[in-house]
Amino acid sequence: MRPIGNYMSTSTESSGPVLTRHRVRPEFAGLVAGIVGFQEWTNRPVIRRQVAGSLMPLVLSSGPTLDVVGLSHGRGIGRHASFIAGLMPGYATTRFDGAQECVQIYLTPLGVVTLLGTPGRELAEAVVGVADAAPAFDDSFQDRLWATPTWPGRFDLIDRKLLALLSRGHRLEPFVSWMWQQIEATGGRARIGELIGQTGWSERHAISRFTEQIGLGPKMAARVVRFERAHEALRHDSSTNVAARFGFSDQSHLIREVRRFAGVPPTTLNQTNPPTAHSAVGRAPSPESSGPAACHER
Repeated sequence: MRPIGNYMSTSTESSGPVLTRHRVRPEFAGLVAGIVGFQEWTNRPVIRRQVAGSLMPLVLSSGPTLDVVGLSHGRGIGRHASFIAGLMPGYATTRFDGAQECVQIYLTPLGVVTLLGTPGRELAEAVVGVADAAPAFDDSFQDRLWATPTWPGRFDLIDRKLLALLSRGHRLEPFVSWMWQQIEATGGRARIGELIGQTGWSERHAISRFTEQIGLGPKMAARVVRFERAHEALRHDSSTNVAARFGFSDQSHLIREVRRFAGVPPTTLNQTNPPTAHSAVGRAPSPESSGPAACHER
């Protein structure tokens, strides 16, 4: 285990979070972005801003709870132990006292459907308890998980459960998977109308099926992905350059999007450096490609 220094805390007496990262098996490529053991102890309240992103944390707690005290969009304010947070078109604020110990499984939108068998729309803009969203990780499984004394042993249980879920064969419609992959590959800059045109389906059908399975409509999903890439770029570049690079109409447009998805302007975002799913798994979002690939099947 090793401390990670890019988490914002309101407490000067917190030891800071300690993360233990588990290597994701190749079978889970495109479905699971990371599996992380998380521990933190403090004697004062810790309040964090969670910005929008394309990964969804499935959190299995050893007992301590986390208070979701604010959501710019969606539902789920309240106290949670084990839960999953769906795709959010905005940001969240969380708080805890004392201690946190949990396993965080970071799922992609494709992974939510494939592994959990849950349409993304049922989780989008919400924080949902594991019992409702992921019953395979029920109390019995969590009892076994936390009765296991080591992180390697716990990760082995997680891997075996995920392999069992993968074998059930839940799949998204191929054109929905393809559209999501192109949105990701282009850093959210793909032209949605052109993607839909390549699928062979009507605009109404394509948007409806994408929203049902991914959780957000394709244009909003692309905005989230573009914000995620821009957030990473802002760590190293100016707002002016980032706005031009990621296709924002101007710097003011970039600032509006950052406020929408992070709740603060770019300068404050860089100063506070809030946690993201990608910082937790220890990998920056993939760089965008030059353009979408062709869709070869309807």
